[in-house]
Amino acid sequence: MGSSEPPRKSRRRKTSHLKEVPPTKQQREELRAKCAAVAAELDKSMPLAKEDMERLVREILDHSGLTEAYVGWTMVVFATEFWRDQVAAVPPERRLFLLPHCLKHAEGCPADYDEFGLECKECGACSIADFRTIADDMGYKVLVAEGSPVVLKIIVSGYVDAIVGVACLNVLEKAIDKILLAGIPCMAVPLLSSDCRNTSVDEDWVSEMVALRADAPAQQQTRTYVHLLRTAAKMFEAEELDQLVPRLRGGPRLAEMNGQGIGGLDPIAGTEALAYDFLSRGGKHSRPFITLAVYDALTGCNATQADGQAAADAITPAVRRAAMSIETFHKASLVHDDIEDDDAFRYGEDTMHRRYGIPTAINVGDYLIGMGYRLVSRETKTLGADVVADILNNLADAHIKLSEGQGSELLWRDAKDKRLKPIDALKIYALKTSPAFEAALYTGVRLAGPADEYVQPIRQFSRNMGVAFQILNDLKDWQGDADNKLSAGGDILGGRPTVLLALALQNLPLEAQQELIGLVDGSGDATDFRLRRVRQLFEQADVFELAHRLVDKHQQRAEAIADEVQPEELRRLFYYLVDTVLERPSESTAAAVTPPPVLTNLTLAKV
Repeated sequence: MGSSEPPRKSRRRKTSHLKEVPPTKQQREELRAKCAAVAAELDKSMPLAKEDMERLVREILDHSGLTEAYVGWTMVVFATEFWRDQVAAVPPERRLFLLPHCLKHAEGCPADYDEFGLECKECGACSIADFRTIADDMGYKVLVAEGSPVVLKIIVSGYVDAIVGVACLNVLEKAIDKILLAGIPCMAVPLLSSDCRNTSVDEDWVSEMVALRADAPAQQQTRTYVHLLRTAAKMFEAEELDQLVPRLRGGPRLAEMNGQGIGGLDPIAGTEALAYDFLSRGGKHSRPFITLAVYDALTGCNATQADGQAAADAITPAVRRAAMSIETFHKASLVHDDIEDDDAFRYGEDTMHRRYGIPTAINVGDYLIGMGYRLVSRETKTLGADVVADILNNLADAHIKLSEGQGSELLWRDAKDKRLKPIDALKIYALKTSPAFEAALYTGVRLAGPADEYVQPIRQFSRNMGVAFQILNDLKDWQGDADNKLSAGGDILGGRPTVLLALALQNLPLEAQQELIGLVDGSGDATDFRLRRVRQLFEQADVFELAHRLVDKHQQRAEAIADEVQPEELRRLFYYLVDTVLERPSESTAAAVTPPPVLTNLTLAKV
């Protein structure tokens, strides 16, 4: 397998020096005009890669005699011009207008925050109400909030097809990684400062952007993963789930029982009801998306066309069930992991064993495993015996590796000797996290045809992706998150063998090593003290930076494998997975944790 494109050379770097805003309106207008002229000449059939966009922007700045300090701002403006025609062709009622909190006046603002963002009182004291009124009148969905996860979830849920927004460069930098790479039409006006307090914006630009209309479709339509993301998510909605996998016991959904719990169910139907309920709740559905996207990449790429939702929906039930099987195994592992680690939260709610007890939770996890195998095994007539056998064999292999990785972690946790080498932590990661990526990729390939030439690249790509993803998850643990870990340092409190701990034990002096091992064991100290002291020792050993370097190494290895993958559509998907799955935490890993509000279904209903 070879590639005609140059290999990727991604690297982690600081970007704060690239985020200045051109100080005069004339400079900003001139740069916007130049971005529009260059963007008009581009082939827009594919999303513009971030590195290509930066190269073009640097050429524009150099030609204008301006420094690289304006790279970030100009990239946002360039992306806006790239998508302008396609956003204009989307009716306003299918657009999301995103406004930042920091446009409000910090002093005397009467608005309150709720789980939806800022509840604007429309008092007229700032520009938020003015913009919001115009957008509301045009039919926009309006949200005063920040962060690409919220926006992406709204897009995937099918509420809107394009985004127009206002945000600071720090927020927009992440949006480029997540939203633009997925092929979502998006325009934005950067704030004139990023101090998050009484900031301002080129208001005429915002008004122009909001009022943008087109009478005809854009001449060029960019390929997008939105349709496949939506199809993957829709499969786990209650009605679609019941259609694809009819319930054998016929009991009601838990959501329809008016808080009665499982006590009112037939005892046999109870397990099924709990399993279906957990399967339909939470998660990014990234694994079934990977399977569907690989399958589409090898069978014509019909679902990535701009109007490809019908093609995505038309993917056969047999293929969709095979993609669903990866998620059932994943959800089963989450139930069992939560028991083994005694985690309190999953998807922002009590874990299953905390809610229903350990025996019931174990049983539900087992049910999901059986369900996963059945989703594939019953498609022999449709997919063919050889295809089903190969997929089941791959799934079984992944299941065994996952159990081995989890077993290694449990044995370490219960051992008296808590010493751990980085290589051993990485081996555990490769067993725990990589098999799910490998199973999702392999299943998509095998559903499309023979898989022999892809077995090794998929295995190597998945190993490096899985290890890098798990290291990033370790780093995220020191920030907390809104989905599962509502406080920082959960891995240390849970006594899990992380590469951060292994790096610290490798680099600290003996006395500090012994202290760290005692902190991991508990030592009777208060939780807050333990976490503060562990963080200090981690910083002393420089483990956060070392961990980032390990992520760099494994990401570069994954990209080198992607460089050689054919056809081009599959290679692009591999790059997309690298860019979106390996999302970096903020540069200040040691910052104090303030968990963001949990996005609820009410949020989506409101917008």
